[in-house]
Amino acid sequence: DAIVVGENVYRRIRKGENPRDASWRGTHEVGVVVIFGVLTTAVAFTPMLGISGVSGKIWRNIPWIVIPTLLFSLIQSKLILPAHLALLRPANNEESRNPILKLQRKVAQGMETFIDKFYRPILKMALGSRYVVITIFIALFFIAIGLVRGERIKWEFFPEVEAEIISAKVKMVEGVAFETTSAAVTRIEEAAIKLNEKYANSSGQALIINMLATVGSQPFKTGFSPVTPTGDNLGEVALEILPGSNRAVSARELAAEWRKLTGPIPGTSEISFQSQSAGSGTAIDLELSGDDMEQLIMATEEVKDSLSKIEGIIDISDSNTLGKRQVVLKSLLPAGESMGLRLSDVATQLRQGFYGEEVQRLQRGRDEVKVMVRYPKRDRSSLEDVEQIKIRTRAGDEVPLSALVNFEEGRSKSVIRRTERVRAIRIAADIDRGNPKANANRARRTLENETLTVLAERFPGINYAFYGEQKDQARSMEELRSSSVFALLAVFVLMAIPLRSYVQPLIVMSVIPFGIVGSILGHILMGANISIMSMCGIVALSGVVVNDSLVLVDYVNRHRIKGDSVISAAWEAGAARFRPIILTSLTTFAGLSPMLFETDLQAKFLIPMAISLGFGILFATAITLILVPSIYLVLEDLKSLILRPDVIKKWEERRRLDANELERYNDY
Repeated sequence: DAIVVGENVYRRIRKGENPRDASWRGTHEVGVVVIFGVLTTAVAFTPMLGISGVSGKIWRNIPWIVIPTLLFSLIQSKLILPAHLALLRPANNEESRNPILKLQRKVAQGMETFIDKFYRPILKMALGSRYVVITIFIALFFIAIGLVRGERIKWEFFPEVEAEIISAKVKMVEGVAFETTSAAVTRIEEAAIKLNEKYANSSGQALIINMLATVGSQPFKTGFSPVTPTGDNLGEVALEILPGSNRAVSARELAAEWRKLTGPIPGTSEISFQSQSAGSGTAIDLELSGDDMEQLIMATEEVKDSLSKIEGIIDISDSNTLGKRQVVLKSLLPAGESMGLRLSDVATQLRQGFYGEEVQRLQRGRDEVKVMVRYPKRDRSSLEDVEQIKIRTRAGDEVPLSALVNFEEGRSKSVIRRTERVRAIRIAADIDRGNPKANANRARRTLENETLTVLAERFPGINYAFYGEQKDQARSMEELRSSSVFALLAVFVLMAIPLRSYVQPLIVMSVIPFGIVGSILGHILMGANISIMSMCGIVALSGVVVNDSLVLVDYVNRHRIKGDSVISAAWEAGAARFRPIILTSLTTFAGLSPMLFETDLQAKFLIPMAISLGFGILFATAITLILVPSIYLVLEDLKSLILRPDVIKKWEERRRLDANELERYNDY
């Protein structure tokens, strides 16, 4: 908006107006379209306010910063900037000795020469072949969308934030000794020391700043749950590493190398190596649910097998892990029934012998001590002790357990999960970020198309649902789509006010999708993945495209009110708007270039947004200068086909009379 106002004032000064008059006249001339241009941009950011979940915590901060900034920039361009422009010197055609002014004049003359010798002929050709021009832009749009749909460019919901903590989590088989888990953790520690020696930087600074090894719990649990897992079979090693700016390798690559150095550990049920950062967690989080537990377990194994065949999938696990060893009393043998025993009687005596029975409580100061009676430790340490335990009958006789009860050895369930009162099993898997072919969304689609869609046929009654990142992504995109409909309606209404038409806003809104082409091409050139931050850049880009297009259409209307033909009005308006559009594109790209070419690993979080806005705005230059005038003429062609000539003439005369009543047109 400041460039639009400043360039318009400069144009008036070049025509000979006094700067004091040109400053307020030039500002007033474009005042209405600038105001509504800023308002439409602000409205474009409002859909982000309605996003919930984890994504909403990040997205909502963007409009809360951008919208007040836009509104304040409007005040600055309408009040503060004109006051400064009024202090400029009147136009002087004499050669200046000031080298800066000489350079400025040469640049201005060179731009005017370019407009007359290059842009005007190109625009005239484009207006004459306007249907070809629109076809070319539509083809570019579909090619760009095809590159994304065909996965030539990867899509990731949230760009990876470079982490400074990586952790290895190990889960041994339930029931193992504490010493076994400790040995596994020690092995992971030794691999971490080798990692530190391998990746010490050139200055000799160690890669690992701090290392914490834990046996019996996992304090650095990934995710947003505050619960810390505990158990003798759990262990973890967490590393605090150098900041991303001080190392040449990413945390994900370090975690992958740590995995290789560790190698397989016998007796583990799960082991994972992850970087701990914002938005980190498993890429695939799936839940299967059903009433038939056997079918549910079989379906779980099939899904896990399918995941293992997808390239780039690692750390596959499920919640159906076996618990501690246990003895299950199935039924009484005939001998037990003849002695008048019940299965519950046997279970009670078995518990009393191995766990104990409370017989007394002693008061020791403030503490209360329970006195438990049970077998000595040497008589309750093996399965043979269970078989030989003596069960007292109602007659007072003592009979071995194996003679009374039919029992079997097994393992308990460590976790029993239910969803909507039916049994459920969660399946989790991550992707190898070091693998260029690994992509979470592609893996999810492959799993859904090849396995999950036929799961109900193979296992009736089994349902599936995605959770975690996938669920948050689907919910956020659905909320964004629904709120964008109302935002587009508000943008349409806001543009209809300054244009005084319900048709011409469609010209401006029709070019919004074409801004995506430049953003996608920018991601290809920079080798970046498209993410949700890229979408933020596209939203900001749409605001710039709408702003420039709105002022251009307004300029076309001005020339038509003067009596120019439609083609002449579009031709002159394009030439008049060339300089501010080019300045907007170049200054925006220059302002974003430090972020675009930043090599710091932690800057990767914001680079996709800068790519969308920076490269998109370069392509938006062609959209505004070539496509918008062409669409304007196509709309007039359609009007000529639908309406009679006399109706069109009356409509234009009425529009010209209405415009003469507006002071902003009289100032032109």
